[in-house]
Amino acid sequence: MNRGEGADALVPEAREMLAAGQDDEEIFAELAARTGEWGDCALAVCLALGVPRPDAQARLREAEPFFAEFSAGEEELVASVLVMRDMFIVDRALDEYDERIRDLLGIAAGARGGYPGSLLGWFRSGELTKIFLYFARTRFRDGRGSPPDFWAAMTTAGELLAGKDGSDRAEVIAGLDRCRAQAAATGAE
Repeated sequence: MNRGEGADALVPEAREMLAAGQDDEEIFAELAARTGEWGDCALAVCLALGVPRPDAQARLREAEPFFAEFSAGEEELVASVLVMRDMFIVDRALDEYDERIRDLLGIAAGARGGYPGSLLGWFRSGELTKIFLYFARTRFRDGRGSPPDFWAAMTTAGELLAGKDGSDRAEVIAGLDRCRAQAAATGAE
């Protein structure tokens, strides 16, 4: 590709790379190193993932000022920054059932005293099982948060998740067992 052909020319290639198993970060870094058009490459990866064009363009406008901080040859670092800024997140619309689970996980996060910012992408992309399993390993220290509220919300979320089929169902059930035990221990039943 010659410089200036734009993001649209890169989208089919980015889709092929996704289909071949490369992740968004690798795809951006490879395309950006080859073309030197970081903005076009970021936009192409977003579009290939299924991010609506207006959302992708808005994300790009927010990210472009950071490009000035980097030089040619630092495409992998730029890719990492874009991933940390959730450039390539595909927001997932959830059905009512999954909305209920996400709401319960949000309640649990509040009762926990918050969550690492890195989980925001999981909330946005609907990675409910990942969030549940992460939170199910929570240990409360120093009197922070509200363990009874946390474990009550987690138990209900786990029961809803355990009712779904999936390859990680056994992990969910094990997490639910932990949540139930913690809820009983804190009087959150």
